[in-house]
Amino acid sequence: MNITKENVDALNAVVKVDIVAEDYQEKVTEVLNDYRRKANIPGFRKGHVPMGMVKKQYGKSVMIDEVNKLLQESLSKFLVEEKLDILGNPLPKVQDDFSWDTETFSFEFELGLAPEFDVNLTSKKKVTQYNIVAEDSLIDKEVENLQSRYGKMSTLEEVTEEANVTGTFVSEEKEINKKSTVSLKDIKGKVNLKKFVGKKVGDVLELKTKGLFVDDHKLIGALGIDHDDAHGLEIKISFTIEEITSIELADLDQELFDKLFADGSVKTVTELRDKIKEDAEKQFLQQADQQLLNAVTEHLIENTKFDLPVEFLQKWIATAGEKELTAEEASEEYTKSEKGLRYQLIQEKILRDHEIKLDYAELKEYAKGFIKTQMAQFGNMNPEEKELEDIANRILANQEEAKRLQDQLLSQKLLTFYKENMSFKTKEVTYENFVKEVYK
Repeated sequence: MNITKENVDALNAVVKVDIVAEDYQEKVTEVLNDYRRKANIPGFRKGHVPMGMVKKQYGKSVMIDEVNKLLQESLSKFLVEEKLDILGNPLPKVQDDFSWDTETFSFEFELGLAPEFDVNLTSKKKVTQYNIVAEDSLIDKEVENLQSRYGKMSTLEEVTEEANVTGTFVSEEKEINKKSTVSLKDIKGKVNLKKFVGKKVGDVLELKTKGLFVDDHKLIGALGIDHDDAHGLEIKISFTIEEITSIELADLDQELFDKLFADGSVKTVTELRDKIKEDAEKQFLQQADQQLLNAVTEHLIENTKFDLPVEFLQKWIATAGEKELTAEEASEEYTKSEKGLRYQLIQEKILRDHEIKLDYAELKEYAKGFIKTQMAQFGNMNPEEKELEDIANRILANQEEAKRLQDQLLSQKLLTFYKENMSFKTKEVTYENFVKEVYK
C-alpha cells in the first residue's frame, strides 16, 4: 500500500491511496475460510463446501468490504501520523473509470485544511466591559416590592390606580395564554391606565403590547415570552380580569428585617438597601459577563483574518447530513455556519496556544457546584458529599448533559482568560441603560 499527499494550495490537498492484492488478500482468504466452515448449502456437509463455490458466491463482496475497511483504517492512521489539521471529513473523488474487477485500486480524497493564523488580543479597538450598578430608583422599587410581598392584602370590587390585577393574557396570533398579576404602577401612560381603572372581575380588556408596560422586562414576565420576542413586539392582546387586590405595605421594622434575613444581619433600612444593592449587582455581573463574552467573540471573529477552503466546505456540507443538499442549499448553510466555524477555530487556537484545558475531575467539581446551587433553591443547603457525587456521576454519564456543562465551564475559563489578557473600555451604567445599549 502507498499513501501520498499533494497540496493543491494552502487550504486544500488531495490524498491518494494505492492498494494492491497483497494488502487485502490474506484477510479476504481468512474471511472466506470462515464462511466455508459455517456455510449450510444443500448437498454438502457443513465445512466441506468447495472453496471455489464460496469464492464465486461471496468472494467479490468480501473483497470490496475488506478493501473499504483497509482504506478507512489506513487513511485515518495517515491523517493522525501526518498531524493534519483538517476541516470536515475527507471527501472521496469520483472516478468515472473505477472498477472493482481488478486486483489493484487507487482512491483519491479531497481534504480541507485548517488555516494558520494568529489571534491578536491587544488590538487598538477595545471591547466595552459594562459595570452595571443598582441605582437608587431600582433599590426603592425593590424595597417597596418586599414591603408589598409581606404586606396585608385585601380584595377590591373594582380596579384603582394602586391595585394589583390578576388575570389571563391571550393572543392566538402568538400562542400566548398566560395568567399573571400586574401592578398598575407598571402600566405605562394615562391611556392604558384608563382601560384598567374602574373595571371589575370578569371584564375583558383589549390591549396593545406596544407601550403597555414601563419596560420590556415587565412585558416578558406578564406574557411569558423570550427577551428577543419582547423587543419591538406590537400585537393586540386580551386580558380577562380574575382578581383585584390592594396591598397595605409592611412597615420597615425589625420584624420585616428578620423575616427577610433570619440571621439578624439587617437591623436598619440602610443595611437593607445595602443588601439589595449587593444582591442586585451580583446578578447584574452575571449578565455583564455573558455580554462581555459575546462581545469578545464578535470582536475576535471580526478582527482575526484568515481564509477558509470555502468550496471544499460547501461540498462537504452538501453530503454530511442524512439528506444530500443542492449546491445552492449547501452554500446557504455554509453562510449560516461560517461565523460559528471561524470562532471555533479561533477558540481552539487560544486553548492550544495558552494550554487552557479541562479534565474530568474539574468538570465533576463544576457539576457538583451546579447541583448544590439547584438543591439550595429547594431548601437543601447542606447536601452530603456522597449524594452530590452520585448525582454528578449520573449527570456526566448523560453525554448531552456532560457536553452542556463542559461548554459552560469552558466559557467560564475563556472569560477569565480574556479578562486577564485583554484590555477593555469600561463603562458604568444602570441596568436600564445596559438593556438599552446591548439589546437595542
